[in-house]
Amino acid sequence: MPDYRLPLDELPDPLPIDPIRGPVDVSITPPGSKSLTNRAYLLAALAAGTSRIGRPLRSDDCDRMLAALDTLGAASRFDGDDVLIDGVGGRFPRGGEVNLGDGGTPTRFMIAAACLAAEPVLVDGSPRMRERPIAEGVDLLRRIGARIEYVEVAERLPVRVTPSGDLRGGEVTATPTVSSQFLSALLLVAPSLPDGLRLAFDGPVTSAAYVRMTEAILAEWGLLETTTAPRIDEPPPPVIEIAPRTVPARSLAVAPDASSAVYWRLAESIVPGARVGVSGLRDDSCQPDLAVVRALGRITGAGGDGTVHAFEFDAGNCPDGALALAVAAARADGRSTITGLRTLRVKETDRIAALAAELRRVGCGVQSTDESITIDPAPLDVSHEVTVRTYDDHRMAMAFAVLGLVRRGISIADPGCVAKSYPGFFADLALLHD
Repeated sequence: MPDYRLPLDELPDPLPIDPIRGPVDVSITPPGSKSLTNRAYLLAALAAGTSRIGRPLRSDDCDRMLAALDTLGAASRFDGDDVLIDGVGGRFPRGGEVNLGDGGTPTRFMIAAACLAAEPVLVDGSPRMRERPIAEGVDLLRRIGARIEYVEVAERLPVRVTPSGDLRGGEVTATPTVSSQFLSALLLVAPSLPDGLRLAFDGPVTSAAYVRMTEAILAEWGLLETTTAPRIDEPPPPVIEIAPRTVPARSLAVAPDASSAVYWRLAESIVPGARVGVSGLRDDSCQPDLAVVRALGRITGAGGDGTVHAFEFDAGNCPDGALALAVAAARADGRSTITGLRTLRVKETDRIAALAAELRRVGCGVQSTDESITIDPAPLDVSHEVTVRTYDDHRMAMAFAVLGLVRRGISIADPGCVAKSYPGFFADLALLHD
């Protein structure tokens, strides 16, 4: 068996996944939430004073976000597992060039943050990030007075953000196709805008649960006037209003990542005799992928025998968790369908196409549309060797690695791509083999 505890750059590529032999009873603590870490970093950087972010995620996405904020004038330093951030009081004193790699959330957050910089900022990303859409978010920022220009290709990275005396905030209306990442970015910078923000929605919100997560962290930070905590299972209100104010420094503990926890819940579902506890993840967390954790519980057969019942699931509010659900469907007792996947076409890869291709290679029947995937499970005795292509996508690697715990012959290409969100994934996978 390979030593899964090796540093990522020392793992074999492709990495063979050994099936589990015998019962499993372990508890795993996932790293901090990527979504919450990035939101907390931006608010702390804009705050007046020093904030402590407890147990943030250390990953490529989040480390690039923190470095970019430092480039603009915030100052961060680690104190054990925590990070201390000296905020800028609402205006970044510097500009510069920042590259957020493959990170969709950090890139879109930084375009909004750059609007508050005193000097020009060039925002760029990886070749894949340069292909991903940003135009609708840029248009929203321009409507509140931002000055943003496309440097090479219209409607794509890189962009140059120049200080604008017209940046005021005020009222803006978002159409249903605007990325929730840009909506969250607008809400996070809103307290630092001279006129605050009145964000209205012209129809349903894409990945609405992530906007609700942003509302929740703003409420916890004391920046959202509300008497009840936002619920991720309900749509946002028609209008969200954020008043202009100084963002206070504060301490915030980052919850374990539900998007990472889904892989351990998946392992418990499909591995006979497996008990895989997830430490520290509260059921009242504001993270959208808790819905996937719960769904895996509902479709898992009684008795822990590795049975998964065929299912239908709308993943519109939790698209990241769809990859774990697709692997569960590969072991189900009948045909399963996952819908609400429109945004998966423009993630780290075209995840619908990637899932369809790799599921077919491990023996499944697959039909897909622009927003759904239907999966007929692979026969349990199929075990031809397959090197799963991961398409530089961390979630593809993690989902199919778990499948390799029960389906012989699976190896994972480019295992190091998990660094984007869960650098310790394979070390934690080793716990299931101990």
